[in-house]
Amino acid sequence: MARIRVAEGDITGFEGEAIVNAANNWLKLGAGVAGAILRKGGPSIQEECDRIGPIRVGEAAVTGAGNLKARYVIHAAVLGDEPASLDTVRRATRSALEKAVALGLKTVAFPLLGTGVGGLPVEAVARVMVEEIREAPDTLEVTLYGYRKEDAEAIRKAL
Repeated sequence: MARIRVAEGDITGFEGEAIVNAANNWLKLGAGVAGAILRKGGPSIQEECDRIGPIRVGEAAVTGAGNLKARYVIHAAVLGDEPASLDTVRRATRSALEKAVALGLKTVAFPLLGTGVGGLPVEAVARVMVEEIREAPDTLEVTLYGYRKEDAEAIRKAL
């Protein structure tokens, strides 16, 4: 079982190997977490996304992290050609974890997928993500970010 930590605030400041982007399947960085990644990481991330995308909803893709402190961005597609749902969150979380393990990463940070533009309830998303993360290998340390205090508290309750 992966170790799970909880953090509050802006995921783009994470000092680990990878951060996960709450992505659309076209891999277009727009609002929310994706917009923050683009602003702080720089245009090279979108350029890489353009070469990779589109992917299927529920899948994940990996790019460099540009100017971010992390080495990679794992783009977990929770919506796009289909709306965000707890099922797409589950599949995208699992796919992002598989990418992290395949890269041999030890530290990765996730936002609450699908709770911004996707409009999904924070508490339900936190439960689904914690269930999936608990299935990841114990070599992985996952930090779940709640942007607001209430979001971080919902993660703590899910744990």
